[in-house]
Amino acid sequence: MDPRTSLDPRYSDPKAAPASWPDAAGRLAAAEVYWLTTVRPDGRPHVTPLIAVWSDHELCFCTGPDERKARNLTGNPAVVLTTGTPTLGEGFDLVVEGEAARVEDEGRLAVLAEAYVGKYGPEWRFEVREGAFVGDGGTALVFAVAPRTVFGFAKGDPFGQTRWRF
Repeated sequence: MDPRTSLDPRYSDPKAAPASWPDAAGRLAAAEVYWLTTVRPDGRPHVTPLIAVWSDHELCFCTGPDERKARNLTGNPAVVLTTGTPTLGEGFDLVVEGEAARVEDEGRLAVLAEAYVGKYGPEWRFEVREGAFVGDGGTALVFAVAPRTVFGFAKGDPFGQTRWRF
């Protein structure tokens, strides 16, 4: 998967170069906390922090079927996921735009369940049943977001804004 990569000169230092997609994908995989933005039925945004795993070129997360984000995704699959560093002068922030698609294939769910344990530890172990995760908190629907557009914001010297289009 080789996206088209560009550096936006309006928001970049003249000495900045576009960030590489493999570096950005590595940062997406390594991040521990993400912020998910969905759209409520009345059009208002809904933002919540969550954990996720990067698998097969997709950012995957889970949520209870009655949670606001799951209900929002029923009516509108458009999402934005963000992660990064909470500092201004250093670090790298990422914004992933795409559509959340429900994952129900039990083979894929088993791979994702193991990815959660590998990344977050045994307290995040899920069983796979009837097209969902099942854990101590009950049933969780699993969603995958294949990036459509990703923005990377390098902070510090040099600062720069890279865009990857898929």
